[in-house]
Amino acid sequence: MNLIAKKIIHHCTSSPRLVYVLLLLITTVFIAQIPSIIIDTDPENMLDETHPARLFHNEVKTKFAMHDSIVVGVVDTQSDSGIFTSRTLKDIFEITKQIMAFDGVISADVMSISTVDNITQNDSGTIRFEWLMSKPPISEFEVMKIKQSLSRLPLLQETLVSKNGKAAAIYIPIKNKNESFRIAEKIRLATSSLSGNAKWYVTGLPVAEDQFGVEMFNQMIVAAPLAGLTIFILLLVFFRNLPLIIAPMIVAMATVLITMGALIGAGFTVHIMSSMIAIFLMPIAVVDSVHILSEFSGRYKPGNDLKETVEGVVGHLFTPMLYTSITSSIGFYSLMLTPIPPVQIFGAFVGTGILLAFLITITFIPAFLTRLSDKSLRSLQTTMHSKESSNKLLRFVKSTGRFAIKNRVSLLFVFVAVFVVSVWGVSKIQINDNPVRWFKTDHEIRVADKVLNENFAGTYDAYMVLTSTQPLLSVVEILNKELPHTLFEWVKEQSDAIIEASLHTQYQNMIIIIEDKLFTDLSGEEVNYLENTLQQLETTLSRSKAFQSPELLRYIADLQIHLNGSGLVGKSNSLADVTKLVARELRSGESKDYQIPNSPQAVAQTFLQYQSSHRPDDLWHFVTPDFQQTLVWLQLRSGDNQDMSRVVNLVDEYIEKNPLPKFIKLDWAGKAYLNVVWQENMVAGMLDSLISAFVIVFIIMVALFRSLIFGLLAMLPLTITITFIYGLIGIIGKDYDMPIAVLSALTLGLSVDFAIHFLERARETFKSTQSVKKTFDLMFEEPAIAISRNAIVIALGFTPLLFAPLVPYITVGVFLASIMAISALVTLLILPSVMILGARWVFGQSFRGE
Repeated sequence: MNLIAKKIIHHCTSSPRLVYVLLLLITTVFIAQIPSIIIDTDPENMLDETHPARLFHNEVKTKFAMHDSIVVGVVDTQSDSGIFTSRTLKDIFEITKQIMAFDGVISADVMSISTVDNITQNDSGTIRFEWLMSKPPISEFEVMKIKQSLSRLPLLQETLVSKNGKAAAIYIPIKNKNESFRIAEKIRLATSSLSGNAKWYVTGLPVAEDQFGVEMFNQMIVAAPLAGLTIFILLLVFFRNLPLIIAPMIVAMATVLITMGALIGAGFTVHIMSSMIAIFLMPIAVVDSVHILSEFSGRYKPGNDLKETVEGVVGHLFTPMLYTSITSSIGFYSLMLTPIPPVQIFGAFVGTGILLAFLITITFIPAFLTRLSDKSLRSLQTTMHSKESSNKLLRFVKSTGRFAIKNRVSLLFVFVAVFVVSVWGVSKIQINDNPVRWFKTDHEIRVADKVLNENFAGTYDAYMVLTSTQPLLSVVEILNKELPHTLFEWVKEQSDAIIEASLHTQYQNMIIIIEDKLFTDLSGEEVNYLENTLQQLETTLSRSKAFQSPELLRYIADLQIHLNGSGLVGKSNSLADVTKLVARELRSGESKDYQIPNSPQAVAQTFLQYQSSHRPDDLWHFVTPDFQQTLVWLQLRSGDNQDMSRVVNLVDEYIEKNPLPKFIKLDWAGKAYLNVVWQENMVAGMLDSLISAFVIVFIIMVALFRSLIFGLLAMLPLTITITFIYGLIGIIGKDYDMPIAVLSALTLGLSVDFAIHFLERARETFKSTQSVKKTFDLMFEEPAIAISRNAIVIALGFTPLLFAPLVPYITVGVFLASIMAISALVTLLILPSVMILGARWVFGQSFRGE
């Protein structure tokens, strides 16, 4: 310990009240920031705002007026008629009407049986559009008429009504996805008053994400205090001295409150990852305190100078505590190398919180210990210096030590075998995530998701976007090419609108402008020139509308058939489907005419007819007004990343065998696809950060011990623990999701923590004993007890998470407890085994003690 650290500790033991006041003031300042907390659970924010995939996704949503949607389902499996009863259809009509009046709902785009058109053929060869259910049916005939009409509308089959007729759905686009929970609650309230056999469900990714935010906040409020209470009880069991264990609890609470206050005060939102900061820091923050209390309780004797003992204990532990804090923080700081903003924030603040906990520990704990009363100190002596037989933990660590030394060769072979199997398990890891699976299987969101995806084509959305890249002449370029120079200059002078619209290739607008405004005061020859130019513009206009091409639409239709038959896509909807539906009614109304017309003009006619419906803007959900870009809406029954990746691969394979038409490119958008992108970024980023942190920690270990051998030994528990944990994940088939990925940072930081304390104490003990046997006899007393206490405190400190209603919290609780148990076990079993087997290189003498 350097001179500055000694002075700081001495000042803290000399002026404890000043330390109390400063800690209280600082904590109060940061607590004041917490009420301004903002919750954010949008997976879209897992990508940086400038990420190309996110920019394109938002561009597509804007261009095609696509919105995040809540899905409401009504299912009746008890009635033979399913949802096709006057009662259920009336309920659908009334609920839809109520929903459309809710604030935040885009009523014009709500899709329900009562808000869509029935498309039929007129006698005159035109098409009739009439509301499919303009009012609730009151007779069986009216019900059957609605059912029959739905059966003839492929666009609505398996989207608004299930094939078996047992379920119907309502799609509710919302203005702001952060309002989805509020709107969903209003829908649940509205449907709860309905009677009958039908059951109502509410789901959709926006609801799952927003509801997770609400429950996450509640969980954060409950879990952190529970973790604190658990740690408090464990410390009380270990030290049996209430005044003594108040100190580490104050350290933990101050660390958590200051760190969370700093995060919120800095303007960061609380994401799913940052919501776990309090849970992570609460147990970690007491680690150094437990080491100090363990050594203090063992070293202090009645009559000793209290201040001198405290300063001696903290001084003795200062270097290993500093290095364990640095290595633990590096593990989390390494997460800042990932390209995932919420993970970067989580890593930065947990890493800083660990260093803060170290600072509070070496200032507050010495100040607190020097203020202990004589009564508390006597009680501590009575507890800690009782007979060995009454100390179960001491008996346990001594038996562990004897077992490790006696079976050192066998243990080494066992752990090598476990390591090999773990490496194989790591190769079996499957990367996957799904926001709906963040809830337990019996949660209403999961239940609704399961029921609706069993009955419909799918509640998860992905968008294939095809774009024409064919270069087009602007209006000005065509005019300049076709008109004499003097006439071209005159046209430009007459209408600035031509120049403006030419930038957007709005040919039709230009034709109207020329016809309406430019035929005055011209000679006959000039009029002829203009008329010829209009014909050129008309031709260019026709060519420019790429997705009025029958060939392109047939390519899309063939790709849809391939996707729909794969079993991966529940259903796809596209411009081709619109064209075929309208074309059928324009011809005979029979299924044989459900096909794409043969000419661009005939295709254009189907679009014009479709825009005569009550929902003319629905066309622009599939194509841009210039017909240069089109969207294919894929409905997926699963929101798992693996399934979305399979769909992308399926399309890639199809395109490889059936190349895209010339000047056409295909891109992806939609929430299901964005989840794949950020997961891939996360995996690559986590691997880079783990490797970088591993190398840095190794360098620090070599520097700390000034020994390559001790540096390698320090990395042994870390390497075995990380490999075992992630190998186990692969073997049991647990998906590698966001919480699992982040656990590598904690494993790296805390696994090396135990090793540092064990190795540092072993080396110091050997210097005084000069005997390998005596060294390990002493190591399996107070040092091993301190490590065991810390492992138990941290592992059990996370157990409140096991009772959480949210799966990510349960995952973190289970695996953190496992990490602590395994890393402590490896430290106490493998390190002694390896050090004894290599005693000549580690200590410079052989082990002679069997």
